[in-house]
Amino acid sequence: MKIRRSPLATALAGVVLLTATLAGCASPAASSTPSTDDASSTGTYAVDDNTLVFGVVPDSVDTQTNYQPLMDYIAQETGKKVEYHESTDYAALIEAAIAGQIDVASFSGFTYVTASNNGAKLTPISSIVTKEGQEPGYYSQAIVPKGSSITDLAGFKGKKVCFVDPSSTSGYLFPSYNLLEAGVDPEKDVTPVFAGKHDVSVTKVGEGTECDAGFAEDSEVAKSDKVTVIAQTMVPGAPIVMSSTLPTDVQTKLTKTLSDVTIDQIIKSGVSSADSDGFRSVFYETKPVDDAYYDTIRDICDKTKAKQCQS
Repeated sequence: MKIRRSPLATALAGVVLLTATLAGCASPAASSTPSTDDASSTGTYAVDDNTLVFGVVPDSVDTQTNYQPLMDYIAQETGKKVEYHESTDYAALIEAAIAGQIDVASFSGFTYVTASNNGAKLTPISSIVTKEGQEPGYYSQAIVPKGSSITDLAGFKGKKVCFVDPSSTSGYLFPSYNLLEAGVDPEKDVTPVFAGKHDVSVTKVGEGTECDAGFAEDSEVAKSDKVTVIAQTMVPGAPIVMSSTLPTDVQTKLTKTLSDVTIDQIIKSGVSSADSDGFRSVFYETKPVDDAYYDTIRDICDKTKAKQCQS
């Protein structure tokens, strides 16, 4: 199928410029030892050598609660305090990564590619899967209110469409690509509404007032009985990443801790906060991923010519 040049460039350029501007004027990350390029025996931390800063974007109202058991486990296994850092949006998390203000983070695939392309020193460790037998990955789902007459992506044309955030993999990049493939220009043919969070996008679509249709990740869509899924695309699993400027021994420890661990192993290790219905609903285990796993996103970036993907 022929792929035409995407109009995403204009919409995304602003976030890229903001990222580059703040990265250029950001203060160097705090460090307990001098920075080295290879972080062989020394390295840098976002705050100090007793603390690991864990960065996230609040994709739902339960974000911190969902991640707390994992942060407790990291603290237990590394012997360091884990500090929760909630960025206001994906662009802010990218800026924090570039500026060396986070040590470990939960990224979207698109955010990881964008941050890396713009100078962030990151290494992907693993991706969270939520059910036994699953592989890393999840669905970006196109949704409409229950009873809507819209039955396919072509029907989004001329409508108010909820996206999550301009830097969201499942809430903007894949949806925009899929709309283009359906003959709908995501800049010119729809009225975009950026909801900020996946659950908010689902809510707005379900209400059918601010948005006639929209997109969100499947885990949040599944919680609503007010929307109908009309299309979906598999997205590479969101990575847990670490700063590649951390000391080598810390990187090795984090890789061992996070690359392949089940919820039962976390509970057995003594992290009682993991034994809850809330955590079980979002975490079953982690599976290792590497940089090459995100080549699918790079391919879409290349095909759409999205400037945010570029350095």
